[in-house]
Amino acid sequence: MSEADYRTPGQLIKDLLEKHGWTQQILAAVLDVDKTIVSKIIQGKRSVDAPMAIALAEVFDEAPETFLDLQQSFDLAQAKIITRPDPKRAARARLFSALPVSKMMQRGWIKESRLNDVDAIETSLVEFFEAKSLDEVEVLPHAAKKTNVADSVTPLQLIWLYRVRQIAREMLAPRFTKNKAEAALKKLKELLHSPEEARHVPRILAEAGIRYVLVEGFKSGKIDGVCFWLDDHSPVIGMSLRYDRIDNFWFVLRHELEHVLRGDGKTVISVDANLEGANGGVGEDLPECERLANMAGAEFCVAQKTLGQFIRRKAPMFAERDVIGLSKMQHVHPGLVAGQLQRHSGRYELFRKFLVPIRKHVAPSAMVDGWGDIPPLG
Repeated sequence: MSEADYRTPGQLIKDLLEKHGWTQQILAAVLDVDKTIVSKIIQGKRSVDAPMAIALAEVFDEAPETFLDLQQSFDLAQAKIITRPDPKRAARARLFSALPVSKMMQRGWIKESRLNDVDAIETSLVEFFEAKSLDEVEVLPHAAKKTNVADSVTPLQLIWLYRVRQIAREMLAPRFTKNKAEAALKKLKELLHSPEEARHVPRILAEAGIRYVLVEGFKSGKIDGVCFWLDDHSPVIGMSLRYDRIDNFWFVLRHELEHVLRGDGKTVISVDANLEGANGGVGEDLPECERLANMAGAEFCVAQKTLGQFIRRKAPMFAERDVIGLSKMQHVHPGLVAGQLQRHSGRYELFRKFLVPIRKHVAPSAMVDGWGDIPPLG
């Protein structure tokens, strides 16, 4: 008989005993073990462990793996009979592998502090996603949209979006009107000359009825901003400040403001990711609303016609004094000219010293979650 003909190591041992003309008592004496051990192994009441497999192999001139493989197969078959199937187990595995549960705990997004308390964590996750059950959490990404409509919203982007919405719901703001937003846009334009002036952004937006939220993104989340509406008169702009630079800040903010002015995000949430790359351009592959938002963001930073003329005159050599001169003429910080110049030329090594950090100026007056701060939500 071959190994495949045996279901347990005990059956194999019994057959080998017959071939040798041995009794169980003789085998026990050869192995130097109590005869009850041999009896229980043959009856399937005791498992063959690695040391016993080696001893049996020496006695019967068989490979130790033969006994262990039979034992493993038998144990697995027994487990399949005894263990009740849990349809939620695979769902939990997918959810826990996709979501940074420990980081959500650290940032106070879910209540439980013990990773081994799976049931409590599940309950907290269901509450976080405002779902009726864990199964419903998995379908939520299909309700949202990224800049690249060919892709799904990733779990990291999804939980970031939910956190922005949680915070925005707790904020008070007057009724939004388009006229207020256009007036706010003019006020914002006057702030571009200095990074310190960004501190006025949350107030100006709030006066226009726009809730502005800063939520730190996750390392691989690759999300820049979002525009959505709590209702027809309550727009929300969320930003991650993934790149803490003055040029990126104003470009992303103006991009999201264009979504607000156009009423984008009322029916399908517009999640903007990777606005640094191709999604920050104006190519034909982009959805029309994103192309227009990118054009508005670029124009807000530097007049694109003037920038184009500047590039044609100065390329391929750009001098620092020329960048400063153009920024003064445009009444903007040199970092905005440098950022747009990098976008147009593809030379991202140019004038990096002008790309000054901005978060330290805007965060103190904004509703912030992350970078060590947790907002007091009700």
